[in-house]
Amino acid sequence: MTKKSSITVYGTSWCGSCIQSQMILEEKNIFYNYINIDESPEAALVVTKINGGMRSVPTIVMPDGKVLVEPTRIELLNALSAFSS
Repeated sequence: MTKKSSITVYGTSWCGSCIQSQMILEEKNIFYNYINIDESPEAALVVTKINGGMRSVPTIVMPDGKVLVEPTRIELLNALSAFSS
């Protein structure tokens, strides 16, 4: 799902956690920007900068600037509930 949003999900097509994160966002009808780091060298650089040199995905940047790296379902749901409050 790609629309103007303040949530950005950096991921890859082969990452199960990335797919799960997208499913959670879609279940909650939350719009987000998805960027596949395998298709965008610039985005891969952003992810490695955020994660101290690691290409950890999903890396989710929330509207307040908080970053979630490989969040569990519960961690993402908690962050989303704070976002929607």
